[in-house]
Amino acid sequence: MNSQPSPQRKGDPSVESLRLHSFYRGKVQVVPKVPIRELRDFALWYTPGVAAASRAIADDPDLVFEHTNKANSIAIVSDGSRVLGLGDIGPEAGLPVMEGKALLFKYLGGVDAVPICVETSTIDDLIALAQHLQPSFGGINLEDIAQPGCFEALDRLRSTLRIPVWHDDQQGTATVVVAALTNALEVVDKALHDVDITLVGIGAANVATLRLLVAAGINPARVVACDRGGTLHPRRTDLEQRQREYPDKWRICQTTNARGVTGGIAEALAHSDVCLAFSEPGPETIRPEWIAAMASDPIVFACANPVPEIWPAAATKAGARVVGTGRSDFPNQVNNSLAFPGIFRGVLDVRARSITDEMALAAADVLARFARERGLEHGLLPTMTEWEVVPLVAAATALTAQRQGLAAVTKTEEALVRDARWTISEARRTTEVLMDAHIIPPPPTV
Repeated sequence: MNSQPSPQRKGDPSVESLRLHSFYRGKVQVVPKVPIRELRDFALWYTPGVAAASRAIADDPDLVFEHTNKANSIAIVSDGSRVLGLGDIGPEAGLPVMEGKALLFKYLGGVDAVPICVETSTIDDLIALAQHLQPSFGGINLEDIAQPGCFEALDRLRSTLRIPVWHDDQQGTATVVVAALTNALEVVDKALHDVDITLVGIGAANVATLRLLVAAGINPARVVACDRGGTLHPRRTDLEQRQREYPDKWRICQTTNARGVTGGIAEALAHSDVCLAFSEPGPETIRPEWIAAMASDPIVFACANPVPEIWPAAATKAGARVVGTGRSDFPNQVNNSLAFPGIFRGVLDVRARSITDEMALAAADVLARFARERGLEHGLLPTMTEWEVVPLVAAATALTAQRQGLAAVTKTEEALVRDARWTISEARRTTEVLMDAHIIPPPPTV
């Protein structure tokens, strides 16, 4: 038994968070970006002057990116069916999370993000709603949508919309995992194409992570995936019977686990080099003795929130050489916020039509190189305080979009980094100005 106590202790941020959410009544707001000097200015920004902009866009729809904020705005769309580790709590309860996402988009990426939590009865309804939003936004971020609907929503919207669509629980997680794993393998002196990998949990995160890892060069035959029913293999009749509902899982049954491993998590981890866990919150979802049975110098990413599948100290004691989690209070946080602000900054700056796996891999490479250059002893990945990595991620993403013929605007790497740095700096400075002027008041004392 692992007797390590839960970090729910004095100073638990959930208590202070609830108090401050009530005080501030949310986390984001709309503020003007044009001067309002006198009443006559409204004749420029609204009727009658605004008709000139509308006529120009009617004649040339691409001018919407010049005459409105579409070029810097995205919609965060969620039905609240799988919010964080809370499950299906509904769209109203999901709104605080989407507002938090919007805050990160603005402060870290300079992107204006609008939370849109919708009440829908089917995934078709959600997809239709997102399609109808296309005229108003430069991109769409899908968030906290339960599987299998999340896979269908992403695939269908990517194939039908003219603006980039991203599901952060899939693509964002996969991007940071690839970056973190690249550097973890550097620490243990192993090659990506020559390791055995175990996936614990086959939800949105690990399905997308596997796809991106295959694109990065792993051998899928050396992957063993495990869900609540055990390891995935061609004889999983339960998944075969539901393959139309869970096509990704059934495809994994067909393409991985060449050794034919059966059983559960313990059997899947035996002799494995890498454990990538996005499953049930722990702390005993993964047991120390299973880590001890892995290959030499194993890598363990236990990323369930709010409690990892195994506490980092227990994993290290059991023999793990490198350990990461999804939490900021432990070393090596595998955090989506390192990826999505910069990636969206990049695709918006060149008006990319899509976000491809190649663009995600380019972003992952930047994150990994940044951490290596500043020293892996400080962590496998940059932290959220190292915001200077975001313009580099943006530039790498945008340049890849240009090379793939997906960008409507062409810029040099120098211009992309410069423009992203300026936009992000302005967003941060705006927050500081509002705080200094007490327009954003300081938190009240208890």
